[in-house]
Amino acid sequence: MKRRNLLQGMAAASAFPFAGMAVKKAGADESGNSEPVIVEGLFAGAIRDSHFEGMKEGGVHCGVAGGPNDMDSFTALLNFFDQHQDELVLAKTVADIRQARNEGKYSNVFCWQAAGFSLGDAFNSPLGSSGTALRGFQEIGLRIVGLCYNVTNAFGAGCLEPEVPLTRAGRRLVQEIHKLNMVLDVGGHTGEQTSLDAIALAPDIPVVCTHTNVASIANNYRCTSDRVIDAIASTGGVIGLTAVNDFHVRNRGETGPVRHADIEDHVDQYDYIKKRVGVEHVGMGTDFVDGMAIPYGGINKDIIPDDMVDEPWRFINGFESIAQFPNLVDALRRRGWTQAEIDMAMGENWLRVYHQVWGA
Repeated sequence: MKRRNLLQGMAAASAFPFAGMAVKKAGADESGNSEPVIVEGLFAGAIRDSHFEGMKEGGVHCGVAGGPNDMDSFTALLNFFDQHQDELVLAKTVADIRQARNEGKYSNVFCWQAAGFSLGDAFNSPLGSSGTALRGFQEIGLRIVGLCYNVTNAFGAGCLEPEVPLTRAGRRLVQEIHKLNMVLDVGGHTGEQTSLDAIALAPDIPVVCTHTNVASIANNYRCTSDRVIDAIASTGGVIGLTAVNDFHVRNRGETGPVRHADIEDHVDQYDYIKKRVGVEHVGMGTDFVDGMAIPYGGINKDIIPDDMVDEPWRFINGFESIAQFPNLVDALRRRGWTQAEIDMAMGENWLRVYHQVWGA
């Protein structure tokens, strides 16, 4: 594939910055940048001190996390950036991310894991109006938008209902996401048919799955099928892999304790994507929660099945926080991944898609 050959050529001279060490590439990219950027394609919740400290310890330069869905939450996030203004940047462009890296700072990109939390039925008004606040959120920094979160909403179905298609409201939302040059997030939390329908609306625009795992390895509800993996790759997009333990080892129908997977199990997932669709389509999307309470217990047990994820959540042994990021790099090297391949999977693939969709 021509795109694949081009990307491999661009990455051939790169080097990896290990745990915060500034190591220059042998050759700069087309913008004259000489520092590789490590991108965590999604972590759970919003940017917070615990995760930010882990990014710094692990040597990760940019993290994607939940963005505001109202003015109160936006104000709280702005206050966080004010408190860390000397070392953290709200990134709205790839240039912002790269500039922060080159200046020894870190960056955060806003995303929504599911549009229904913020837009509700805005694209599905009984009176026919499709006016929404999406444009306003894009203006304040929202750059990546998912459709559904496990269950059905106005736009389509979550991963627990994989056969349900994209709705009329969902089609309008996908079109608006593309019109605003935002990255569309499918797969993972969003069901298979809804994801395939969304991709089919604009097959030449790169889409991503920010955080999932491979259904062919563990047939978990939250893992993504080969059909969706192939479809995302066909757009030039990226599949981000989580470090959630159960999504590596728990299959549908399997309840109760499961084994604690290790870093080698995790790298199996990277190898799978690389071999199936190419290294340019895999990225890191840890879904780390840093001790946050994930509301899958209690009344949500009526919705979330016992064979999807156990509580308390566990992450991969050896990669249980972003501070342990160097362990992932070491494991990839043991598998024979080249430095160029590591640079691509650990950040440059995400930045390529962001640049293609967001523009300059």
